[in-house]
Amino acid sequence: MAAAAAATGAARSQLNKGRSSRRLPVARVRVAVRLRPFVEEVGNPSESSCVRGLDSCSLEIANGRNSQETLKYQFDAFFGETSTQQDIYVGFVQPILRHLMNGQNASVLAYGPTGAGKTYTMLGSPEQPGIIPRALKDLLQLTREEGAEGRPWALAVSMSYLEIYQEKVLDLLAPASGDLVIREDRWGNILIPGLTQKLIASFTDFEQHFLPASRNRTVGATRLNQRSSRSHAVLLVKVEQRERMAPFRQREGKLYLIDLAGSEDNRRTGNQGLRLKESGAINASLFVLSKVVDALNQGLPRVPYRDSKLTRLLQDSLGGSAHSVLIANIAPERRFYADTVTSLNFASRSKEVINRPFTHKSFQPPVKLAPKELMDPPEAKRARNQEELEDGTGSPESSPSCPKLSPLKQLDILEPAVQERLLNLDRILGSRGSQGTSVLSTPRRERTALEKALKEKDSEIQRLKEKYKELEAHRLSQKSMELENEENGSLAPLHPPPSQTVLMTKPLHRVAPFQQIQEQTTSQDNQVLKKESRKRKPEPGGQREERAEGLRAALALLQMPPDLLAESRRRILGLLNTGSARELRRLQRIGEKKAQLIVGWRELHGPFAEVEDLRRVEGISEKQVATFLKANILIFAAQCYRDFPRKDP
Repeated sequence: MAAAAAATGAARSQLNKGRSSRRLPVARVRVAVRLRPFVEEVGNPSESSCVRGLDSCSLEIANGRNSQETLKYQFDAFFGETSTQQDIYVGFVQPILRHLMNGQNASVLAYGPTGAGKTYTMLGSPEQPGIIPRALKDLLQLTREEGAEGRPWALAVSMSYLEIYQEKVLDLLAPASGDLVIREDRWGNILIPGLTQKLIASFTDFEQHFLPASRNRTVGATRLNQRSSRSHAVLLVKVEQRERMAPFRQREGKLYLIDLAGSEDNRRTGNQGLRLKESGAINASLFVLSKVVDALNQGLPRVPYRDSKLTRLLQDSLGGSAHSVLIANIAPERRFYADTVTSLNFASRSKEVINRPFTHKSFQPPVKLAPKELMDPPEAKRARNQEELEDGTGSPESSPSCPKLSPLKQLDILEPAVQERLLNLDRILGSRGSQGTSVLSTPRRERTALEKALKEKDSEIQRLKEKYKELEAHRLSQKSMELENEENGSLAPLHPPPSQTVLMTKPLHRVAPFQQIQEQTTSQDNQVLKKESRKRKPEPGGQREERAEGLRAALALLQMPPDLLAESRRRILGLLNTGSARELRRLQRIGEKKAQLIVGWRELHGPFAEVEDLRRVEGISEKQVATFLKANILIFAAQCYRDFPRKDP
C-alpha cells in the first residue's frame, strides 16, 4: 500500500513538472547498509556490539525496550564489518554507471551518524579507494570506449564540486565565488548558475581538480571525530553526448556523488559556539530530508523540497528522474544505539521511494537559410543593394543602374551653416590628395556619421568655453578674497618666483590658518546644533543634560591626541584576543551570542590582527563593527586618559 501511494505521488509530481505526458518506467531507490568495524571505547573494554548481520540482505539489532527481543531489517544489500571497498562498489554502485551512457541521471548518497564511516566509503584511502575514485575511473573508461573514432556518439565529461555549509551553497573549485543560488528550469531540471565546471579527459585531470578542492571542504574536531565533516559535499559529473551524423541528437546524463554530513547529538559531541551552530544546520537539513521521504511515501500533494538547500539539490535523486542508490553507514557499538536505529529506520523508509528515470535528449535543428542567402553571390549582392535603396540606407553611388547625384542637390536638405561647414571640411580633405576622400562623394551613411561627429565637436567646444568662463570667474573671486585678507592682516598666499612660470588648469585654493579652520568648524557645528534643536520637540531636563553630556564627550573625542586613540584601540584588541566570553560581554554592543562567535572564530583562526577583523566573524557585519568601535573607544579612552594628559594647543 505504501509503495502504491508513493508511486501515485511521484507520478503526480512528474505531471506537474510537465516533463512528459506518457507513463514513465519505475525505478525504486535501492538501499544498502554498511556496518563499520567495532572500535573499543577508551576506559570501557567490556562494551559489546548491538548489531549482527543475518545474510547478504538482512540484519538484526537489539531492542532497546526489551533485551530479550531483536529488531530485524531487510534491504537490497548488507555489507558487514569484513566487507571491502571493492565489494561495495562492484555489488552496488558500478551497475548504475551504464545508465549515464543512455542520457539518464544517477546518484549515490552516503547517509549515517557522525563517525560511522560515510566519508571513508565515498573517498577511501590510497590503499583502499572509495566509491568516488572508482566510479570516475570506470566512467572515463566507458566514455573513451563509447566516444572512440567510428562510433556514432562524441562524448565529453565535466565535473563540479560544491558543499552546503550552514544553508549556503559554496563552490569548492572556486571558493571566492560566495553563496550560490539553486534554480529550476522550465523542464524541472535543477541547476546552479555560476557553478564552476571543469572538463576532464582522464583520471589525472580529475585528481588535479578534485584533490585541491577537497581541502577546501569545511571540517572540524569533535569529541567523537577528529575530522568531522561540517557540510554536505556534492560531486556532480556531467556526461554530454552529441551524435556525429544526422539528425544530430544530443543526450546528457548526470552523476551525483553525495557525502552527507552526519547527524550529531550535541550532548555527546560537546559542541559549543561555532560547532553548535554548524551542528544545528546539519540536523535541520537532515530533518527536512526525512520529511521529504515521508511525504513521497505517503503520496502527499506537496513535497517540502524547498525547505532546505540539501533537499532542493536532491530533488532529482528522491522522487525525481535519477537511478538512486543510498548507502546507510552504521556503527556497531552500543553507545551509538540510538543513532543506529534512527539511520536504519530512515533507510527502511527510503527504499519505498519511487523514481521515474528517463532519457534527457534534444535535437539540434538544421539551420534554415534565407532565400537571398541561397542565391548566387552576384544575385544576392543586387538584392541587398535594392533593399538598402528601398530603406533609404544604401548609397546611390554603389548601384550601377542609378546615376550619380549632384553634391548641391544632396545638400539642399541641410541648414546653411551646416552646408558651409561641410564645404569647408570637403575642401580641407580634398587638399590632402589621396589621403582623404571628398565628403560630398561619400555614401549617405558615412556622411551622416561625419555630420553627427561635427555636431558633437561643436557642443564640446561650447561646453569647454562655458567651463573656462566659470573657472575665470572663480579665480577672480579668489583673488579679491586674498586682497581682503591681506588688508585685514592675515597670512598672504605664497606666490611662485617671477623667474618661474607655473601652468595650472585650476586656480590655487588658499590654505587658511589653523585657528581660522577651528573657528569655522565650531560655527558650523553650532549652526547644525541650532537647526537640530529647532526641529526636535522639547525634551525633559534630564534627557537634555544627558544629550549635552554625550555631545561634550564626542567633542572631547575629536580633540583627543592620536597616541590616546591608538592606546584605546590596542586595549580593545587585547581584550578581543585574550578575553573569555564572559569578559567580552562586558563590552558595549557585545551580547552572549556574539561573544561565543568571537571565541569560536578565535579558536579556529587565531588572534585578531586589528579590531576591524571582527567583520570576518560569521554573523557580525561591517556596520556592527563600526558601531562597536564608536561605542567602546570612548570608554577605553576615558580609562587611559589619566596616562595620557591633554596637551595645550
